This record gives sequence, structure tokens and C-alpha cells, in this order.
Amino acid sequence: MIKRNGWVLSALFTGLLSAGLSAQAEELRLLTWGGYAPQDVVDQFEKETGIKVKVTKSNNEDMISRLRATRGAGFDLVQPSQDRIVSAQKEYRIYKPMDLSKLDQKRFITSMLDATSNSTRIDDDVYGVPHVWGTSGLIVSGDSTQGSYSFNDLCSDDYKGKVSYRLKRPTLIGFAFAMGEDPFAAYNDEKKYAEILVRVEQKLVQCKSNVKAYWTGGDALINLLRSGEVTLAMGWDAGGWKLHKETGNINFVAPESGALGWIDTFALPAKGRNDEAAYQWINFVMQPEIAARITSAAGNFTAAVDAENFVDKALSNSYKISFNQQAIDNIKWYPPVPAGLETIEGQVLDRIKAAR
Repeated sequence: MIKRNGWVLSALFTGLLSAGLSAQAEELRLLTWGGYAPQDVVDQFEKETGIKVKVTKSNNEDMISRLRATRGAGFDLVQPSQDRIVSAQKEYRIYKPMDLSKLDQKRFITSMLDATSNSTRIDDDVYGVPHVWGTSGLIVSGDSTQGSYSFNDLCSDDYKGKVSYRLKRPTLIGFAFAMGEDPFAAYNDEKKYAEILVRVEQKLVQCKSNVKAYWTGGDALINLLRSGEVTLAMGWDAGGWKLHKETGNINFVAPESGALGWIDTFALPAKGRNDEAAYQWINFVMQPEIAARITSAAGNFTAAVDAENFVDKALSNSYKISFNQQAIDNIKWYPPVPAGLETIEGQVLDRIKAAR
């Protein structure tokens, strides 16, 4: 009888433990950026799937630090930028490959899925798929639906004294593309990359008189454009759309050489314990209606097909003026930055700033 009771107690304990582990497994631990998991979206997902979502807000540096400290444990799904995956994976082994067969790939904009797959690939494994994206391009005061624009226009006499941009990497990269170069293709050749930047430096120094101000923050740029002190600037799409909603005659334009794009991805931590819930979340938020709610919360669009048709009408109109399918396919997505390039860029930017 004692043995039998012991067996019953053991079976009961095993059952409770199994139930506990099962309940634990039905939780998705998400490490993400602010706005990427709005509460109303979380609530709907939990109601439809029965999976609880625990959201922790973060940024690129924090994500890598947390996963490095735990060797890829503590979370089931994370959202690093596409250029922050390969180097971290090679050095710290903090991610596991994605199983693309578990995703509804038709919900993703093809060019963005391809770009992210390529930039997060190691051998035959892909470590990230796209979610939220944004670009740098031109913000134009006037009728942005007419004609085409180039980063080279920032040096045009038509905008003399009315130009603004940042003295940062995107400006160097943007001008390089506009001048017919491919700086990303030269990323692994420091000598060639430096030669490209010398030519960009010469151009920016020559047309320095066009610059009203070098902006350092988005609010400062918006104020320059809003006041009319600046009529052409290099800036972010979200800032241009904000001004278009406010003024109707200022908007973001994708330059003819291609806007410069970043993508925040979905990636699986190496020791995540609920991959199935992670795939369910990805497929859920990539539905166009759900993706539109994330755009409203985050201020940037997602890689979900047709999501722009469900966002606020004013924002949707601004987006459609900025991006047709050709402009989307022509976005130049940032690849991982090799060591040493930041030093070269910093020296070039310092010389441009100091030039008279």
C-alpha cells in the first residue's frame, strides 16, 4: 500500500510538473523596440492563440548585451536591426537559424525579405526576417510629385543656402550612390572605400555654401523645413511624412539612386524555448491590418504587403507619394559594417566640417 501510494504521489507530481512546463511553454518572451508590440495587438494575439506575451523594450546594444550574457537564453523572439546579426552571431553564437517554411512568406514585401535574408545569412542559414523599416532620403518643400530628385540636388544652385543634412555616414553613402559609386560593394575593400569617400568629400566641400545648417536632431530639421529656412534636406521618411500631414506641401522623396534603408528584424535567440509561439507571432503581426496598427504605434511602416492601405489616410497618402514599387525595390539596404570603416568615415566628416 505504501508503494502504491508512493506511485500515486509520484504520478501526481509528474503530472503537475508536466502541466507547469506546458503552461510555461505557452508564453512568448519578446525583446523588442518601443511601439513594435502595442498592447491592443498583444491582447488580440493572446485572445486568439492562448499564448501569453511578455514584452521587454530594448535597443540593438541592449539586445546583444542581454543575449551575450545568457548565451542566447531568456527570450523567445528578439528584434535586432539587420546589420547587427551576422557579426554578433559569428562572435557570440546567440541566435539560431530561422525555419522559413514556418512563415507565410507571401505576407512579406519580397524585396525586403530577400534583402534581410541575404544580410543575415551565414553559409546556408538565415538568421533574420524583416519587420519594421525606414529610410533616409530627401525631404522636399514644394510639389514632390513632379519629376525626380537626387542627393546631388543638395549641391544645386537652385537650393543655394537652403540645404540641410547631417554630417554622418548616411550623407556620405547617399552621395556616393548619387555619384554612380557602390559604397556597399566596397565595404570589404578599405582602400577602394576610402577612394570613394575622398571623391564624396571633394564634392561636399565644394558645395558647402549651399548648407544653411548641419542638423543633429530630427526636431531641429523639422523646424528648419517648417520655417522655410530650408527647402531641401536629407532626412528620414517619418519626418517628411509628419511635415506632409501638417503642411501638405513638404514630403519625403526617394532619390533616384535609391533611399538608404534600415530594417529591424525578427530573430530567434539560441536558447529560446518557444519557437512555435515566435513563428505564430510573426505570422500574426505580418497581417496587413495588424501591421497597420504597429505602424500607427511605431511611426514607421512594416514589411507587410498592403499594410499601407490600412493606416491613417493622411499617412498612407504621404507614403504612396514617396514610394511606388520601383522606389521600394531600389532601396539600398545597409549591410553589416566591417571594422575600420567608421574610422575612415570619421576622418572624412571631420575634414568636411573643418573646410572653409
